[in-house]
Amino acid sequence: MKISLDLIRKLKEETGAPVMRVKKVLEEVQGDNDKAFKILQKEGFEKAAKREGRVTSQGILETYIHHSGKVASVVELFCETDFVARNELFRNLAHDLALQVASMEAKDAKELVEQEFIRDTTKKVGDLVKSVIAKTGENVRIGRIFRIELGK
Repeated sequence: MKISLDLIRKLKEETGAPVMRVKKVLEEVQGDNDKAFKILQKEGFEKAAKREGRVTSQGILETYIHHSGKVASVVELFCETDFVARNELFRNLAHDLALQVASMEAKDAKELVEQEFIRDTTKKVGDLVKSVIAKTGENVRIGRIFRIELGK
């Protein structure tokens, strides 16, 4: 069965898996995009679990202020290297986490990773973090989180 380059490219972008691995998995499942995605995602999450013990001394602070000006949040997001801290994927994760904290009032990082993601309730916030770990090849960890609401 011939697998299209567009399908391989799409799955590579979604999962962060190497091109040859994406192609092999697609061939194994006879081009079934959904099955291939689930397999590659599971492999990525397994790789992410192996990286949990690595030191995360770099990162960024991300802030979000609601359009009403009455709610703000700050998220501390760590990674292993400054290179990943400047990566768009990492920065987008930080922004999504700050938005999540402002919207859902998590008390700490442990509570935050268990929440359903507000932009896609089929995913947990922890899954987003694992996805970035799989795509960057580095450990990513949520540090402190803060939410401030006017008058509270």
